[in-house]
Amino acid sequence: MQWHQVLGFMAAVTPLTLIPGTSFTLVTQRVMAGSRSDGVLVTFGSACGLLVHATLAAVGLSALVMSSAQALTVVKLLGGIYLVWLGVTTWRSARQGIETKERARWRVPWVRLGGFGQGLWSNVLNPKAASVYLTLIPQFLTPSRPIAPQIATLAVAHVAIVLVWLLFWTSVVAAAHTAIDTPWFRRGLSRLAGTVLVSLGVRTAMAR
Repeated sequence: MQWHQVLGFMAAVTPLTLIPGTSFTLVTQRVMAGSRSDGVLVTFGSACGLLVHATLAAVGLSALVMSSAQALTVVKLLGGIYLVWLGVTTWRSARQGIETKERARWRVPWVRLGGFGQGLWSNVLNPKAASVYLTLIPQFLTPSRPIAPQIATLAVAHVAIVLVWLLFWTSVVAAAHTAIDTPWFRRGLSRLAGTVLVSLGVRTAMAR
C-alpha cells in the first residue's frame, strides 16, 4: 500500500469522524457525569469497536452481513435499540441520580464494563461504522495485493484519527466541567445527551 492511499483515506474519513455522533455524545455525557477517565474509557472502547469492524471486513464477514437485507436489518435494529436504551437511561439518570444508575447495571451484560463497554458496543452495533469498511475502504485497496494487511493499515489510521479527536474532546469537556460544574447544568446536559442518543438510535434503526 502506498502512502498516498493512506493519506487519501485519512482525508476522506476525517470529516466523518468530526461529525458529532454516538461516541461524541457518550464521551460528553460520561465526562460530565463522572470524570475525564470515563471519557477516555469511552474513547478507547469506540476505537476497539472500529477494530472489530476492521477484523470482520478482513475475513469477509462484514460483506456477508451488508449484502443480506435481513442481516443488515437485524444489525440496524440491535444498534438502534441499544442507542435508545442508552438515551433513556441517560435521561433518567439526570432525574433520579446515581442510585438508579447502579440499580440498572444488571439489565444488559456489557453495562458492567462501564464507559469502555458502552463505547465498544455502540460502535460494534453501528452499521454506519461497518459501512466505512465496506464502501470507503475498498476505494483505497490494491486488489493485486493481500487485502487483510491493507485493511489493517487503514484501520490503524482510522483509529488514530478517532483517538485524537475524542481525547481532545474529552479534555475540552473536562475543562468545561471544572468551570461550570453545577447540578442544573449536569442535568440539562445529561438530558440533551439522552435525547441525542435516542434520536441517533431511531435514525440508525430506520436507516435504509
